[in-house]
Amino acid sequence: MTVGEAIRARRSIRKYQAGHVIPQEQLDAILEAGMLAPSAMNLRPYEFVVLRDRGKFPGIIRIHPYARMLETASVCIVVCGFSGDGGSQWFQQDCGAVTENMLLQALEFGLGTCWCGVYPVMDRVEGFKKLLGIDSTPFGLIALGLPDESPAMRGRYEAAKVRYV
Repeated sequence: MTVGEAIRARRSIRKYQAGHVIPQEQLDAILEAGMLAPSAMNLRPYEFVVLRDRGKFPGIIRIHPYARMLETASVCIVVCGFSGDGGSQWFQQDCGAVTENMLLQALEFGLGTCWCGVYPVMDRVEGFKKLLGIDSTPFGLIALGLPDESPAMRGRYEAAKVRYV
């Protein structure tokens, strides 16, 4: 699969085959792909909370109204950023690049993903911090699992959204 094919094939998956176990090697490769993303001044102002224990999933669903796909997902990766001392004012852009790299790497393994934003909705941010016991800022979550649906392609090139100068 070429990069272009992967970009066009990626979908937000909201239904997963329950009980699928993602091998540690694949999780490591997905996390590494995230860490290979560019970041401002190469500060890499992020960390990941990988939830394999589904015991936290109901709490996440209570905090995040659009994360119901975790009812069947195998893993939840929470991408967190740091600002201020030791962090970056650009952590949102850095975490966005990290997240997209992970989505595309997961696709290569035949896994489905769904990216749900957390930051800047502060009640979600504070809820995630408390639930996960973290000091960093939860930027978003990635639901990960073996797809149990195949959504059709949406979106297309829209020339009206491009301005050449």
